Amino acid sequence: MDDHSLETIELELAILLRRISLNTTFDKLGILDRSAYLLLGQITSHGAAGVKALAEESHLDISTISRQAAALEQKGYVYRIPDPFDGRAYSLQITDLGTKEYNEHKQARLSKFADILKNWSDEESEAFGKLIQKFNDSINNMK
Repeated sequence: MDDHSLETIELELAILLRRISLNTTFDKLGILDRSAYLLLGQITSHGAAGVKALAEESHLDISTISRQAAALEQKGYVYRIPDPFDGRAYSLQITDLGTKEYNEHKQARLSKFADILKNWSDEESEAFGKLIQKFNDSINNMK
């Protein structure tokens, strides 16, 4: 990779991160914060899961996921399914309320992104999606 490309990527990501941190638009879309949205998304996509599995998938420590899960449980978005073989272990399952909130939040986010990308071609949007996924995967593989 040439230095110009690397400098462009570094600068544009710095600008993107600043704009995201300054613009709380996505926080105003619903009552879910980013961590709740992502955790509910994991459970929605993959089904009931234990805290350890959720932590591994999100590359966070178990205590962080436990705190997030406790907050979701307190709000009625998830409930615990006891492990029949280990009385200390449990899986988290999304509730109807959790599914409703997640889907509403997701639709609001999709609508916002559709507005941001309205002047992009389908090919540009698809390419960007693939590249940002590849970028996230590359970051993920560094750990």
